[in-house]
Amino acid sequence: MIGKQVRKWSSIFSIALAIVPDLVIPDSALQPQTEKAWFLLFLYILGGIFLLLCILSFFHKGLSKFLEKNGPLIAGGILVLNIVNIVCSKFALLPVLFFPSLDRVFGVFINDRALMVECILSSGKLLIIGFGIGAVLGFITGILIGFNKHIAYWVNPLTKMIGPIPATSWSPLVLSLFSTSYQAAVFMIALAVWFPVTVMTSSGIQNVQQTYFEVADTLGAGRLYKVFRVGVPAAMPSIFLGLFYATTGSFVTLVTAEMLGCKSGIGWYLNWQKSMMLYANVYAGLILLAVLCNLIIKLLFLLKDRLLIWQKGVIKW
Repeated sequence: MIGKQVRKWSSIFSIALAIVPDLVIPDSALQPQTEKAWFLLFLYILGGIFLLLCILSFFHKGLSKFLEKNGPLIAGGILVLNIVNIVCSKFALLPVLFFPSLDRVFGVFINDRALMVECILSSGKLLIIGFGIGAVLGFITGILIGFNKHIAYWVNPLTKMIGPIPATSWSPLVLSLFSTSYQAAVFMIALAVWFPVTVMTSSGIQNVQQTYFEVADTLGAGRLYKVFRVGVPAAMPSIFLGLFYATTGSFVTLVTAEMLGCKSGIGWYLNWQKSMMLYANVYAGLILLAVLCNLIIKLLFLLKDRLLIWQKGVIKW
């Protein structure tokens, strides 16, 4: 019982442990001053949220279990930030140019919020278009390879040759083939998504138990029925796995593609801030990118749990 309470309140303890040195130890004179103590403000807000959650957990068992499970992990993350704050902000043990204070990094989210929102919308539009095209083409290609041996004979070597090559490696050729850098970026993202979705879809279909199709034949099912009502649902776990791989690959390609000539987007923002040697802004952009990527993966997991509810407790992810 005591151990559960310690895990539940560990995030609060870690936040308090981070607040104390930030208040007691003055910032290094080598670090440029900010208009406000943004990291301290972040800790106050985060501490207030988790304090409220811990209080509510006494009345909600699900929330209590969530805090018991994730409390130590959150506390560890805050501890890492605390160490970074002491090393970079308080004592400036690392080069100030490349390792700015956390106050400067967190201040970017406030000072550049309008530009960041614009970049998120621009990158989101590009990602949706590229990801959608790549996922649809990969799904179709995977079905064709999985159900037709003649198509698999000709297409499999192509996927084995093109797929392992990073999509960004095609940038010199792609930029010469497409009239705009935006179209080139869409193509590279689609290519990065197409390969894992194709491979995992075809693999999932080929691993479906043959007895499923034999039962469908016995009941008089047609070819399309066997494809979309037997093969695809049974292969859905592999298809989602391909989508998860494609998500991380699409973000890597997105950032690189936006550096090649796009006038907006997170990748463009990172490249621009790096050229200006504003590394606080670069780190803020990387944090934003990581949060968005994890958010999309979380949404995919929620979709997977809803569509594959029959697998709950059977397949572990």
